[in-house]
Formats: sequence, C-alpha cells, structure tokens
Amino acid sequence: MNLRLRLLPDDPRAPFPAVQSALREPDGLLAIGGDLSPIRLLGAYRHGIFPWYSDGQPILWWSPDPRIVFRTAGGVRLSSRFRRSLGKLPWVVRADTRFAEVIAACARTPRKDQGGTWITGEMEAAYIELHRLGHAHSVEVFEDDMLVGGIYGVAIGRMFFGESMFSGESGGSKVALAGLAYRLREWGWPLIDAQVANPHLVSMGAEYVSRVDFGLLLEHLIAMPGREGSWTVEFGDLNVSILA
Repeated sequence: MNLRLRLLPDDPRAPFPAVQSALREPDGLLAIGGDLSPIRLLGAYRHGIFPWYSDGQPILWWSPDPRIVFRTAGGVRLSSRFRRSLGKLPWVVRADTRFAEVIAACARTPRKDQGGTWITGEMEAAYIELHRLGHAHSVEVFEDDMLVGGIYGVAIGRMFFGESMFSGESGGSKVALAGLAYRLREWGWPLIDAQVANPHLVSMGAEYVSRVDFGLLLEHLIAMPGREGSWTVEFGDLNVSILA
C-alpha cells in the first residue's frame, strides 16, 4: 500500500487512519508525518496509536497487532531470588519528582538490536511538555537521593501507556514497573500498555492482546475518571520491601 496515503495532515486535530489499516509488515505501521503536539499525541493514545522513530526519519505512528500489556491484578513477575533481595534494599519508589531525568536516562540506555536511541530530542521535549500538562508521568526508584531506575508513560482515564524504562542499578527498571503496577492496582487501573513485545517483558508476565480486544479495553478505560496533574503526593513513598 502506498505510504503517501498515510501522510498525516498539518492539523493536529485531524483524525488518524483507522488502526485496522495498519501494515502487517512492518507490523503496525499506520501513518507518517504530523507533529508531536500535545493535541496530536493525546489523540493518538486515545486510539491505541503511538510514535516510534529514529533520528533522521519522519515521525512514524504505530498500532501493532497483537499488543502486549501487563495486568496490574497479577502484578509484575519477579524471580524469587530478586524478591528476597528487595527486603534488604534501601530503595524507595516515588512518582513525578524527576521526570526529565527519567526520560533522559531512558534515551541514554542502549537497546539490543538497535543502533541508537528512538527517544530523540524532539521526543524528549514533547513528553516533558505532556508531563507539564499533567498527562505524562514518571515512576522513579531511589537509593537515598540517587536515581537507580525509572519508567515513564502517558495516562488517560484509567489507562497507563508505558513508553520506556531504565536501570541505573541492576533491577531498577523492574522495581519501577512493579511499583507502578502496585499503585495502579490500588487505584483500580487494570492495565499497563507495553506496546511491543520483547522476551524481557514476556518473562515479567506481559500478555498478548489482539488489537481488537485492546481497542475495546481502551475505549472503556479512557472514559473512566483518571488522575491528571502531578502524582507525587497521591503515589507517596513506596518502600520496595512491599514488593517482596
């Protein structure tokens, strides 16, 4: 199919193509172009679409099939050995205190089978703006005042769309994800979107969901009352021993 038919118009309010029209190869490629304005980004996430591209490429928009998600009711699968170690770690999990540092650390983290980061400077600026507006959030893992892991993503209604995570110390990203799932479960948020599968996510309990089923879940969850604005106070300090 001619990709020129999928070129987004300049108007950030213009609708995206139907996700059912996404390519099978590469899986989920839906549209190109446009911008990363808050209006466009939030409109994309509301339809299960996200940007993913590298420096030197136009903005590429994706809706893969199947999708991969974590169900917060089941938590994040951590090995027994790692869980035992959590009781001895002086780590604390917080939210929205170091968003810019978390996304910058994610951008610096090497990825297997990728020649460079997909978190461009343009992407960093766009999500920092979403954070300023109360739609993007970070969950951070601290040892004293040192950031040892984190995850960031976008929240709409009661749906959390995970974007990227990093470890400054071994296990830091796992604790950030597990801490996020723990709090979201308490808040009545059932899903964390993990977008594209990889063996690491599957090993931690992520599940495949068809694009059709994901769309139905998404429609329901984004219509529910969420938590816009800073999560710092409501999230509180979560001692990692509770995850053990």
